[in-house]
Amino acid sequence: MESSLVNDQNAQPGEDIDVAYVARLARLQLSDEEVATFQSQLGDIVEYVRKISELDLSGIEPTSHAHPVHNVLRKDGARDGLAHDDVMANAPSSRDGQFIVPKIVE
Repeated sequence: MESSLVNDQNAQPGEDIDVAYVARLARLQLSDEEVATFQSQLGDIVEYVRKISELDLSGIEPTSHAHPVHNVLRKDGARDGLAHDDVMANAPSSRDGQFIVPKIVE
């Protein structure tokens, strides 16, 4: 008979989720020792989440980050670019104010 993911409501914290059943769903082969270890660890995690859910958070604003996130980029503003004559002075070859480059595609 297939067991369910969640056992009865009167179960102990470590017995809320059937690790062996979840492992079968994920097609994982776990030894009995691994199932027992993961069952205990998962029980600890579930118990910790239950403790957190008991906290009164009515006056706390939801956040997505632990610390405020600020944009660290510089201000966006217009500024002078390079002078055309200075740029063209560095060109190996130019004509009519434009760079001349070798033909790549025939």
